[in-house]
Amino acid sequence: AHAPRVLAARGDKSIVAMPGIDGDAYVVTPEQIEAFERDGYVHLPNVLTEDEMREVEEPAMRFIRGEVVPEGKDLCDMSGATDRTPDEYTVFNAMLPRRYLPSMRGNVFERRTASIATQLQRGKNMAIDYDQLLAKRPSTSDSIFAWHQDMAYWPPLEEDPSTCTCWIAIDDSTVENGCMRFLPGSGMEKELRAHAPVKLKGGDRADDESSHALCTTLTAEDETRVRLVPIKRGDITVHDERVVHGSGPNGSDGWRRAYVLAYRTKDVVDEERRLGFTHSHNDAYNWDAFHAWQEKAASA
Repeated sequence: AHAPRVLAARGDKSIVAMPGIDGDAYVVTPEQIEAFERDGYVHLPNVLTEDEMREVEEPAMRFIRGEVVPEGKDLCDMSGATDRTPDEYTVFNAMLPRRYLPSMRGNVFERRTASIATQLQRGKNMAIDYDQLLAKRPSTSDSIFAWHQDMAYWPPLEEDPSTCTCWIAIDDSTVENGCMRFLPGSGMEKELRAHAPVKLKGGDRADDESSHALCTTLTAEDETRVRLVPIKRGDITVHDERVVHGSGPNGSDGWRRAYVLAYRTKDVVDEERRLGFTHSHNDAYNWDAFHAWQEKAASA
């Protein structure tokens, strides 16, 4: 069990909070902060109660049932497939749900993760950057989210890129149904790893790039260090912008649903928006535009 955390001192008295839920906040322990900084991710249990989960699950189902439909490429299959209809997607991906269903804004998950992000980033001014809904269809061998680093999807900017991506399990996330997996400490590497579009069977390069799914390759030594992180409904993982991560296929007979809310420093969010980068897959300023520029510059 974790010891109480001293939040502040007043004279000879201390304000003490136990780890976990504290009203709209969630108290993170020093050990959890250290794990996040060392490994690039941390598992935080019981961030939402069962009653509170309704505020995440009910709107998520409106997207999965097709009652709310994101525009254009903001609804896609992150397995990499480009020739399916939404009812066939194996990794159902809805970008920016808060944009398309504004009633989601300000919910208890948003309030509680705001406190988590500030603590994990040791008091930095953090702001919501984007959100995302991911649902893996039951019994699908290709419902894989390829190994990647989030920074590979984002343009390099001048401001502090510190990130806390909060991933909440709507269903118990297990090894069988494709839980998150991480390469701990990989974010400490000096350079981002090389990434390429997920290769589709029978697809040409244009199809690959339009999938909006990137992947990097793990070495044999990397494979020995991979950690699978099964978590319970209402638990979250939080990862930074550089750790290598992904998830395996859903071999179970039930859905594996998750909701993602990502915080970055307010300065970098402001810089992204000035450039027109919102994390929408419909943005003109997005990762494929950036990489096209990068390839052109490299060949000059």
